[in-house]
Amino acid sequence: MKALFIGGTGTISSAISSLAIEKGVELTLLTRSGNGPEGAERLICDVNDEDRAFSVLKGRSFDVVVDFVAFRPEQVERDIRLFQERTGQYIFISSASTYQKPLAHPVITESTPLYNPYWQYARDKIACETLLMAAYRSTAFPVTIVRPSHTYGDCSVPVAIHGAQGSWQVLARMLEGKPVIVHGDGLSLWTFTHNTDFARGFYGLMGNPHAIGEAVHITSDETLTWNAAFAAIGRALGVEPILQHISSDLLSALRPELLGTLLGDKANSVIFDNSKIKRLVPGFFATVRFDEGVRRTVEYVRSHPECQKADPEFDAWCDRVIKAYSSCVRSF
Repeated sequence: MKALFIGGTGTISSAISSLAIEKGVELTLLTRSGNGPEGAERLICDVNDEDRAFSVLKGRSFDVVVDFVAFRPEQVERDIRLFQERTGQYIFISSASTYQKPLAHPVITESTPLYNPYWQYARDKIACETLLMAAYRSTAFPVTIVRPSHTYGDCSVPVAIHGAQGSWQVLARMLEGKPVIVHGDGLSLWTFTHNTDFARGFYGLMGNPHAIGEAVHITSDETLTWNAAFAAIGRALGVEPILQHISSDLLSALRPELLGTLLGDKANSVIFDNSKIKRLVPGFFATVRFDEGVRRTVEYVRSHPECQKADPEFDAWCDRVIKAYSSCVRSF
């Protein structure tokens, strides 16, 4: 199998790239940096420079093309022009955040409506999906849409609220005995998927004729409350986390960039029905339990200083919010 990955070095894409090479895929990465795993051909090009990309790809064709870095409709329109005659399958990485918010039913299938008034990122992904399915129906453009949910790997512990530098500062607060903010009462349900599990499901879709014209999500079957997730992170760190519960509405008002990631995503209870990916990829199921996966992630982050990015601005914001919230509660 010959595959082209646009991107290929992120949390999701790096795991898929590694598995594809292990499986013997003839893998080419189109990236701006030229980074990527050993065993992959690297084409250094910014795909947003369409003329340059067309020149770099001239004379090439692939069994599968995957775009990990398309977020807006104009980007998938470009991909349709670039790959209409170059590939037997084009896989678009969408997002489970596209599913209806607020949910009418907590169990999500691929037929759950796509609607998210809280998050522009999700609305852009919905618009991309709409364009791609229209191209499939009108010109047989061979699209497969994949919707990841909260997928994590070795380099960053998955949390709901963090600053611009990622999740390390949340872990640092736990290690220092400081309270960490948990949205709502911490009892909403969430699903975390390890990137190696996601990669196995994804690989089964590559070159799969039954996946053409389909949309499918790939997640773990394990569902946890956020309180349970933080407890697992605390155990991996060897501490008992102090959780400060604050409503998602208030947090979004105090930090507007949380509106999409909370009200448009993580504040909702979700349970994924993975029947479709299991039908398309017989034998697939997630094997990495969250407490096991997050222990591995914590060990990696603690042994790699480059993953420990301090975020004093976010730390100070947490202190201010918790102090103000506690003062308000005491005043009543």
